[in-house]
Amino acid sequence: MNTISSLMRQIEQLGAARSLRQQIAKVQNGSKAEPDRPGKHLLSRFSLDKLDLPETFIKFRSKTSKSTIKNQARSPMLVIVAVVSLSSTLGHRFYNQPKLDVGTKAPQTIQAPASASIPDRKTTEEERSSARIGAVAILMLDPAVEQQIDREMQLFWQQGSELRREVGSFPFAATSALSNSTQLYLRRCPEWEWRSILAGAGDSSGATSEKLNLDSPASDAPTDSQSKQEALTQLQAYSRSVSAAEFKSLTDSISSARIHYASAVEALEKPSVSGLRQIYDTSLFDLSDAAWQKTQTGMSRVAKIMLAQGIPPGLPKEMLKEAVRLQIADEVPLESQALAVEGLSAILQPNLVKDPEATKQLAELAAQKVKPVTIAVKQGDIIVTEGKEISQQDFVLLDYFGLSRRGVNWLGLAGFVCLVSGAIAIVLLVERHYRLRRRDHLLLLLLTLSAPVLVSLGLPWTSLPAIGILAGGFYGSAVGVTVVGLLSALLPVGLNVELIHLVASAAGGLLGAFMAGRLRSREELALLGVAVGLTQGSVYLVGTLIASAAAGAIWYLVLGTVGAQSLAGLAWSVVAIGISPYLEHVFDLITPIRLAELANPNRPLLKRLAAEAPGTFQHTLFVASLAEAAARELGCNVELVRTGTLYHDIGKMHDPLGFCENQMGGGNKHDEINDPWKSAEIIKKHVSEGLLMARKHRLPKAIQAFIPEHQGTMLIAYFYHQAKQDAAQKPEDLKIALADADSSKLAIAIREVTEKDFRYVGPIPQSRETGILMLADSCEAALRSLKDATHEEALNMVNKILRARWQDNQLLDSGLTREDMSLIGEIFVRVWEQFNHKRIAYPSAVFTPR
Repeated sequence: MNTISSLMRQIEQLGAARSLRQQIAKVQNGSKAEPDRPGKHLLSRFSLDKLDLPETFIKFRSKTSKSTIKNQARSPMLVIVAVVSLSSTLGHRFYNQPKLDVGTKAPQTIQAPASASIPDRKTTEEERSSARIGAVAILMLDPAVEQQIDREMQLFWQQGSELRREVGSFPFAATSALSNSTQLYLRRCPEWEWRSILAGAGDSSGATSEKLNLDSPASDAPTDSQSKQEALTQLQAYSRSVSAAEFKSLTDSISSARIHYASAVEALEKPSVSGLRQIYDTSLFDLSDAAWQKTQTGMSRVAKIMLAQGIPPGLPKEMLKEAVRLQIADEVPLESQALAVEGLSAILQPNLVKDPEATKQLAELAAQKVKPVTIAVKQGDIIVTEGKEISQQDFVLLDYFGLSRRGVNWLGLAGFVCLVSGAIAIVLLVERHYRLRRRDHLLLLLLTLSAPVLVSLGLPWTSLPAIGILAGGFYGSAVGVTVVGLLSALLPVGLNVELIHLVASAAGGLLGAFMAGRLRSREELALLGVAVGLTQGSVYLVGTLIASAAAGAIWYLVLGTVGAQSLAGLAWSVVAIGISPYLEHVFDLITPIRLAELANPNRPLLKRLAAEAPGTFQHTLFVASLAEAAARELGCNVELVRTGTLYHDIGKMHDPLGFCENQMGGGNKHDEINDPWKSAEIIKKHVSEGLLMARKHRLPKAIQAFIPEHQGTMLIAYFYHQAKQDAAQKPEDLKIALADADSSKLAIAIREVTEKDFRYVGPIPQSRETGILMLADSCEAALRSLKDATHEEALNMVNKILRARWQDNQLLDSGLTREDMSLIGEIFVRVWEQFNHKRIAYPSAVFTPR
């Protein structure tokens, strides 16, 4: 087999020949052929308005387009089935709807045809629900709170004792010399007043040379003239009755007491207990040791009594303070009562918490005590008078006697059918960008029908979370959110659904639909299931609290239901994750997760390809790099392109040595065959064999499409030209060999060379993804053959290949445009440059052992 450059020349010759035929056709039709302008960019000829398309364009177009239209068409019958089935399952309310319902006005006076006693189940259940919600919560003592209060009380007393030790013992002098009241006054009076007292008492010996800070709290004490005069009198009397040394000792004791007192006042700035305001004041220092001890004992006793009685949550601070004041009156000395009240009011806190189990039992007991509501009526009694609005009690009687005029509400049903039809139209409008098939529409219909069917069966939880996860994961967030949102809006219109339950399920379903299409593994889906469950439970809790006037009383009552809602959301997510693989196989779906699983190199087919056709496997990896980069740049399905590319050449495993990349430098099998037709059949067979392998391993049809479409109907140019050369050479060889024979009697059988024998069966690419693969597969070998080419040289070669594919009508149904072709060429060259980056040449000494 010749080199890639030879193949490229043959491709260009084929393209030139086709262009020549097109120019001839133009001339025959009377139109001028536009001459090629030198220097014109190669890809400028890709424009459809400049490119003269051969007759085969219409043939190829019609053949593949019909198949595409058939595949994408929306069946009117399926739409009708969807409208009928959804209206039937969702519209129960309209099939047996009473005309004389609650809130309507009676057209005439209606009397009871017989005596009866009828149970009103709806009213009974409403009253029982109200009894459950309105039940008073049962409280219990919380030992942890009591322990915390005890710790804070001990810290409070400890700090008080430390402050008292800081101020020193009291009285600090003999009461025979100075009374207690005088000592209290002298300890806290201002400095200037103390000095004036000393001067009046006749002490000029400097016994008070130790000066207090005039900014200290002691210096700010208010002046009491009576206390000052009494202190002065007592000091003068003491100075006259004792020696100077004894008087100096007394004044020194007073000065020392004043210093300690000032230091203790500064310490009062610290918080009494961590996190609480300052409680202590200077009255603490005026207490005797006996009074302080009795204060601690009394506070402890009062705290135990109040905690034993229980402090409920939400009790106002003023009420707590008043209760403490009443309890403390007989337990604490009068002079320390204010301090004790402030301390206990700050330290005590609610120690009653709700007992959920007991509260639930009480609520159930309250509900059981509600007697069934029955409505008694005697024959001939008036049930409702003409023009009066029908109440719930009236409706129960009318419905019991068959006077509510139940029947099909045709007007309401017609309106509901219009709503359903509008919802289906919205879904079809949203999904038109996703190219859904009939089987996809059928799956969406089945998923949607599951919700009203389950509601009709009486299940308290709808399947909206599962619908959201499956629809969003299979068809994208837009489709999933649209389906869940519209279904959530239609359910309460046609069915009796509890609104809070529906809103909670819809919230979980919308979250699942929005996120499922963005996830790439089953593990992420499992985490999404947890998020869906938490969302459903949280929304139910918030909705219940908003809807109830007694939110505080029902908090613990609804926790069980909230947990059930969360578990229901999680359970539906588990169901969705569990059935998704089966739905993917039954409905031939491709999801990001399934594509990621199929792209795993440990899949059986890919492992076989790597082992049996290693050259093809390496070729596949490079083609995947090219195609993936182009798909990402053009906004195509990157996961689909990557996975489809990995499987596009699996058919080469039927005869690996028939392809040059697997010959590993050995002999060329086709040289031994020496028959272009047989060689072409071997080459073409890798498509048919690949499809057989793909079906055997149940690959999705979207992946199978890459196998034939990446070759399209391209010409196997090498063997086609070899066949033409052989066909031209054989008659000459035979004439030379048989020169002596009678040429008039010589008949030479020459096999006709037709393009059909050397073209792939097709079809040509039907999507941008398979079109990108065709171009990447065509350019891979050419790019690998380049070594030291510049960017422009590589781009020129790639553009020639792309032009050949375009002019060969291989991309007509792919959706790729001329602008896309130009961008694809740039991307391919950029990826090639990344693979063939230059490396530093190491000196030979590096490889010489030392």
